[in-house]
Amino acid sequence: MLSEGRVMAGWKSVVAIVAVVVVVLVVVAAVVGAVVLLKGGGGGRLRDSRPCVDCDIFAERLVRGTNTNEVEAINFLRQYDREASIMCNRFMEASWDYNTNLTSFNKRKMLERQMEWSEFHRNKWNEATTFAWKNFTNSPVRRMFSFVTVLGKAALPKEKLQELTELVQDMKTSYSSAKICKYDSTRRRLPDGDYDYYTDFEVEDDNEIGCIPTSSLEPDLTNIMATSRDPEELRYVWRAWREAAGKPLRQKYLRFVELANEAARLNGYDDAGEYWRSDYETDNFREQLKELWDKLRPLYEQLHAYVRTKLREKYGEVVVPRAGPIPAHLLGNMWAQTWTHTLDLTVPYRGRTTIDVTNALRRQGYTPLSMFGLAEEFFTSLGLDPMPFTFWQKSMIVKPTDREVVCHASAWDFCNGFDYRIKQCTQVTTEDLITTHHEMGHIQYDLQYRNQPFIFRDGANPGFHEAVGDVLALSVSTPRHLQAVNLVSNVDDSYETDINFLFTMALDKIAFLPFGYLVDQWRWEVFSGEIGESSLNSRWWDLRLSVQGVSPPVPRDEDDFDPGAKFHVPANVPYVRYFVSFIIQFQFHAELCKAADHEGPLHHCDIYRSVKAGKLLKNVLSLGKSRPWTEALSVLTSDKTNKLDAEPILEYFAPLLAWLESQNRGEFIGWRESEAIVQSVTTSNASVVTGVILAFIAVVLVIALIIVGIRKFRNSGKSFRTAPPAT
Repeated sequence: MLSEGRVMAGWKSVVAIVAVVVVVLVVVAAVVGAVVLLKGGGGGRLRDSRPCVDCDIFAERLVRGTNTNEVEAINFLRQYDREASIMCNRFMEASWDYNTNLTSFNKRKMLERQMEWSEFHRNKWNEATTFAWKNFTNSPVRRMFSFVTVLGKAALPKEKLQELTELVQDMKTSYSSAKICKYDSTRRRLPDGDYDYYTDFEVEDDNEIGCIPTSSLEPDLTNIMATSRDPEELRYVWRAWREAAGKPLRQKYLRFVELANEAARLNGYDDAGEYWRSDYETDNFREQLKELWDKLRPLYEQLHAYVRTKLREKYGEVVVPRAGPIPAHLLGNMWAQTWTHTLDLTVPYRGRTTIDVTNALRRQGYTPLSMFGLAEEFFTSLGLDPMPFTFWQKSMIVKPTDREVVCHASAWDFCNGFDYRIKQCTQVTTEDLITTHHEMGHIQYDLQYRNQPFIFRDGANPGFHEAVGDVLALSVSTPRHLQAVNLVSNVDDSYETDINFLFTMALDKIAFLPFGYLVDQWRWEVFSGEIGESSLNSRWWDLRLSVQGVSPPVPRDEDDFDPGAKFHVPANVPYVRYFVSFIIQFQFHAELCKAADHEGPLHHCDIYRSVKAGKLLKNVLSLGKSRPWTEALSVLTSDKTNKLDAEPILEYFAPLLAWLESQNRGEFIGWRESEAIVQSVTTSNASVVTGVILAFIAVVLVIALIIVGIRKFRNSGKSFRTAPPAT
């Protein structure tokens, strides 16, 4: 009986050990699951766990009250107009001071003014919502109230509004002040031959001095991406910028999403994406965008295939796949959004006229100031307004050397009807000449609607504002116009020159379309919760691959935050406006060319010095936001259409499409994502690493417990065999 008891004890030990193992595995699984959930696994929604404060106050969109006195309502709007102009000017002055001199003092003053501006909005909202404005007979009055009764982010409780305001400014400052170390090809290499990026930031011993980052985005990194033809240098710069500018913003951006969504819901919207889309006053806006992109995608795919072929000829098939996406670092731009700087590798006909006038500008002694003068002369040739005195007195058109600034080009309306400025770190290049026209187009729009009430001093929709400068650039870029302003000479009308011109324009206009389309597709999915915290970066690259056909040059994972390396994401600037503007500007161009009595192909048109075209443009711009954008488009097209239309842009590039199709015979059109040189996003994020470590510990524990169990069992058996006989 004693021997049997010992055997039973041995088996009980094994059973107990197995039970312990099972418990350990269950606990580990629970811990790993909790970690993954806490990190956002499973694509869970990004929600603020705290209750939505005051939701019942703003639950209905476009709130209205019971006061039916329309005269009182108009007096309220007049008072609002005066006070809003003053408050807006105070905020804009403080914001300008900070953006042109990034100091903590200026930041604090700007945030104070922004909070005052938000408090003003809240107070005026309280007054506006006492009126039964939806029943008023005056249509412009109803329209003004429809804007005043949307509170925006000011609907947040004061402490959260302060947090959101500071968060966006912190992200902008982090982005704008990001710098990287210079590329050094002599640095240690990894076993696969790649550049050892991290040695620039890690000090290996006490005697080594680490790198001091000195290269900023503008002009340093922008110039490298545009001019370098060393794929290793380009890969290093591409990755280092995202390490410095994007990665640090990931957690801040997640909190921003929570606060932006709460503000949207307080205004009666499901999320911040729906709130953004409301600017377009169109119920099926997303469907319209998709329809436009579907029409334009075949042209983009032909351009993509041709450029891929030329880059493969330059770098080889090891770097550029025959039928896969194009590595993003080879396209001449930090974000691969425009491809104009690949022209030296891709130009269809060498020796023929091109529109790259950088050398001519420099040879003729152009400065940033004279480039702005050239842009102004184009506007005034149409009978539009010259820049006011304060523009030349107060604008920042070159990058200061004595302080940090936000270099991203922007146009500023100081809300008083006479103070307008541009902030731009201008270089003497063709690209910046076009940017100068673009930013001055914003100012021209501001000038044309300056006599509207404050509420209507804005573009008909955000895309209209972006399109105005660009539509003039379509004329400015033509070889004939560049010859008229003495930047090129001996322009011929040959087919080859035509194709060179259209191809150069396509590297800007057509190459940009998928990027302009996808940035906000990503943000809208983040806002709606379709993209969870665990898939922020992977979904970004899903879209870059599927829509744009570009791939990262190095592996990416969920510790990275590549969307944050694009200014508009941390700065909270909606981006689909640029896609819309690229459609609208060609609609504008087609109608202005008709007004200018142009004959011939659309891409030959130059409206320079056409007062008739200028008058039509002024009629549209002067409306501001006083009427829906569909009506403004009707004014432009003489009531022929009030919709976004891809036909003018397709007409403009039709000769190029035919040429590309002939050149691409035998080439794969489109891209196979599986053939990317580097597969997009790995899953080596923090949660997975934690899970792997815990799983490893669990395996070690299991093995140890099994060994202990076996030993105990053997010892139990040995005791059984050597036990003395029963007495």
